[in-house]
Amino acid sequence: MTRLTWLGHSTVLLEIGGLLLLTDPMLRGGIGPVRRRPGLVEIDLAAVDAVLISHLHHDHLDLPSMRLLPRGVRVVVPAGAGRLLRSSGFDDVIEMDVGGSTLLGDTTIRAVPARHGGRRLPFGPSGPALGYRIDGEHAIYFAGDTNLFPEMAELAGDLDLAVLPVGGWGPTLRGGHMDPSRAAEALTLLRPRTAVAIHWGTLWPIGLSRVRRDRFEEPARRFIEEAGRVAPSVSVPLLDPGDQLDLPAKGREPEPESP
Repeated sequence: MTRLTWLGHSTVLLEIGGLLLLTDPMLRGGIGPVRRRPGLVEIDLAAVDAVLISHLHHDHLDLPSMRLLPRGVRVVVPAGAGRLLRSSGFDDVIEMDVGGSTLLGDTTIRAVPARHGGRRLPFGPSGPALGYRIDGEHAIYFAGDTNLFPEMAELAGDLDLAVLPVGGWGPTLRGGHMDPSRAAEALTLLRPRTAVAIHWGTLWPIGLSRVRRDRFEEPARRFIEEAGRVAPSVSVPLLDPGDQLDLPAKGREPEPESP
């Protein structure tokens, strides 16, 4: 069985091939001037087999969240970030550039391109922004944080699931991101069977919930509407933090559930 649980922002728990993979852990109530809404989703962090970090920005590589995980967990990071993780006590760290891959059990994890900044501000290391292609019982593309780019089409053909960012956490959506329309356009390149929207509605700057609620609450719904128009063959369930999606055997429809 393959199961996705969205924990909020870009944090996804993937159960695939008997493994538990965790992406971009953001596992606390806020970061700087940004607060989490809704609350945290509890999972068994001790059971996680590997962590996939897409890039070095603080909302994707959050060191206080990483320190909640066992130090022996395998951590896959962009090239250049290994020292930062090892200095926090993690010794099983794999640095990757685009095209690199690693095998966990029967599941292959391959680093693929992303169009997004990779430097950790203000004075941290720099590394490439990555997406990950995960091939095991199912084929999954985790986009990380990225803008639309033509080479996404090279991942098409057999994707069971695309996990795509559709929004942001600030009052505006700056370069290097997909809005709902661009994320829907990405489906025309990727051609997955199913897509799930992430990177929306979880992290809110203090005070903006009173004046710009639509900026944070609507991206996934607009993505689903746009996807229905430009990529009607793709199943796009709406998940809220804590919701799960089971990927069935090939040829059957996926089944979203709430825990």
